[in-house]
Amino acid sequence: MGLKERREREKEARKQQILDAARQLLFKKGIQSTSINQIARTAELGVGTIYFYFQSKEEIFYSLQEEGLDLLFRQIEAIGRTSIPPDGKLRETGMAYLRFSSRHKDYFDIINYFLATPSVILGDELKQQIDHKGSRILKLLGGFIRSGVSDGIFRTVDSKKYAVMFWGALHGLTQFKKLEDTVLEGENHAHIFEYAVDQLIGGLKQTKE
Repeated sequence: MGLKERREREKEARKQQILDAARQLLFKKGIQSTSINQIARTAELGVGTIYFYFQSKEEIFYSLQEEGLDLLFRQIEAIGRTSIPPDGKLRETGMAYLRFSSRHKDYFDIINYFLATPSVILGDELKQQIDHKGSRILKLLGGFIRSGVSDGIFRTVDSKKYAVMFWGALHGLTQFKKLEDTVLEGENHAHIFEYAVDQLIGGLKQTKE
């Protein structure tokens, strides 16, 4: 390994060290009660080192959310490249979202944290960048729906609005995992999730004469 490559790996490892500390504090204290000094102490780094990688704590939390949305986008984009029909792509997307929520729980929780926060806490510029990341995912979903309409599988709908509804439903359904031992007692969350996804897709299907 060359010197340049080693330095790049060290920089990436240091950056990840900062993000890991910020993630830990985000869930423990919330963004408003977390400071750069706290992130530095948790990461066991100097404050100056934090500012070498990030301009502000908002930029740190943006980076965490960006990583999660990029990972989710790549997974759905891979589904889009398959040869399965549009209804199958939507179903695979639904199941991929459920897997994402468990296999990448930290990222899912961060996305959920910012979705559940009523106020804008990242600033307009960072919010616009995050919104762009989310829009890419909605465009993929909208593309699946438009393909289904073109192929005669789906009825004509507003693909953008249905994509928003579909993602919103997936996200809401995923939250019910927490209720598996209470409200959903005796029911399997994954089975309910699959049933709901199938119903959402069924609502798009052309009605048979």
